[in-house]
Amino acid sequence: MRSAFSARPANQYYTLTALLAARGAQTSTSRVIAGSVFTLGLITLSTIGSSATLQWPGSRILLAGVAVLCFLSTFIWLRHRWPTRTESGVLVGIAAVAIPIGTIAPVDPMYGLLGTAAFALIIGYTALFHGPRLLAAILTIAVATLVYLAVRMAPVDLPLTLAGVALMLLLYVFAAFSCRLVVWLTGTDDGADAVEPLTGLLNRDAFYLQTSTLLASRNRDDDRYLVIGVVNIDSFAAMVAVAGNRGGNRARIAAGQALRETVRRDAILGHVGEAEFLVADCFTTPDSSPLIERIRGAIAATPSGMTASIGVVSTPLRPLVEHPPHEILDEIVALATTAMYEARRAGGNQARYVVHPNLSINDDETDGYDTPML
Repeated sequence: MRSAFSARPANQYYTLTALLAARGAQTSTSRVIAGSVFTLGLITLSTIGSSATLQWPGSRILLAGVAVLCFLSTFIWLRHRWPTRTESGVLVGIAAVAIPIGTIAPVDPMYGLLGTAAFALIIGYTALFHGPRLLAAILTIAVATLVYLAVRMAPVDLPLTLAGVALMLLLYVFAAFSCRLVVWLTGTDDGADAVEPLTGLLNRDAFYLQTSTLLASRNRDDDRYLVIGVVNIDSFAAMVAVAGNRGGNRARIAAGQALRETVRRDAILGHVGEAEFLVADCFTTPDSSPLIERIRGAIAATPSGMTASIGVVSTPLRPLVEHPPHEILDEIVALATTAMYEARRAGGNQARYVVHPNLSINDDETDGYDTPML
């Protein structure tokens, strides 16, 4: 088992941001971060206007620069687009420079010691969204700043210095450990490569892998059915032409969330194309229309008012046992995709079903048949 501190940073960042988007929390999270950064800028401005004596003639200019950087960072977080990993790393770097300036500038080191509490915010953010290397760098800068202030404070009041430094170190350790623990417990580091960044659903390879596991884990003596659905947003190209890429992204996120809230807990969901999603589940009967109808209705009920065409294949599990799962899934997904296109040609916002398909692995010559959604 890998440690909570060993996640791959790039995948970790995009996986977490995708999960936030998929749960509709990306906007609120960015606003909280923006509010925190803006507040730090206001605190810096208040230091400039306070009675605190500053060390250098140009200290107020440096602090004003720190405040400006905070306000500019606020606007980055208030954009409609979540920052890229590189942009996020640059913002962390800016904070790593700005906070020491703001804490070292006052002549009275007690002011600076209070200001070092801001490191806990950036440490927690770095631990959650970035890798251990950047986290170690930020912790090093934070501890070095504390040591500098402690050396200045110790001759005046050693007990207070030790108490203040210990409290700040406790904040840093708690922020780093708790956020890294969240990453580890949610499996973000282990499953980072499996997630499609925009919707937080599985990519094609991960969908195939988990569906293969689903096939292997089911009791085929119950003659259960594997159901694969291909869901495609209707008129997606026209939607992007009208609403732009941002509107298209919102539609895909909404469709992914609708699927996640509609399917059963053990169902497997994937986002494998611009507007195409995959659903896999096992049923005791070949009739999956109740679930598919709920999916169709959930997508139609999204705020964007979009609809979806759905192709569904239901096939018994028992004949699949002795064959390579990826080849089976390729064939079933292809049949479901063909059924989905038939639903689109019929006007969209409906489903087409293929039950007991004549797969290449079958020994018999039973023909599949298509049942339209009424």
